[in-house]
Amino acid sequence: MNPTDSMTAVPAPIAALRRFSRRTAVREQCDLCSAELAPEHQHLLDPQTRMLMCACDACAVLFSAKEAAKYRRVPRQLERWTDFRLDDSQWAGLGIPISLAFFVRSTPAAQVIAVYPSPGGPTEAAIPPDGWDGLLKLNPRLAELESDVEALLVNRVNGSRDYYRAPIDECYKLVGLIRTRWRGLSGGREVWEEIRGHFAVLKARSS
Repeated sequence: MNPTDSMTAVPAPIAALRRFSRRTAVREQCDLCSAELAPEHQHLLDPQTRMLMCACDACAVLFSAKEAAKYRRVPRQLERWTDFRLDDSQWAGLGIPISLAFFVRSTPAAQVIAVYPSPGGPTEAAIPPDGWDGLLKLNPRLAELESDVEALLVNRVNGSRDYYRAPIDECYKLVGLIRTRWRGLSGGREVWEEIRGHFAVLKARSS
């Protein structure tokens, strides 16, 4: 063995421990029972704080259809609404400054709120009641959205017209993506490519 190799070689047991620690460091645990979770797992939401918690299947099922419980189980259903009706004047009436947002009926706030991404994180805005009522008349399915944990996700960036019934964790995943990729005032080319790719994945999943 080359003498210089002996100076840099790592003993096999220690190297194995390091590899194991790197693998286990990224593994997530259930926030309720500490069970190890798969990369794709369920989430619970605290409606009061809007904080998401990771959950195993056994813990998540305890909070199914329990609106009065402290935590709400986030559904996993994703639907693309290709016949959703929303024209430019109606969108302007909602008062959202960018062409990307999601809308959720907040139980604690007792109203529909819009959340849209920004470099500083998610920004919330109250929606004019008449604006939402107008959308509801044109799109009765909006009444089916589960309060706090399901949202209308809208993408109108660069001429897109994408509308989804989406789990709230999927919406915040998009917000996180934008926050970490945003550069400068306009966001930069990378973030808009990421957004385009994200919605391409959503479209494929909802087919």
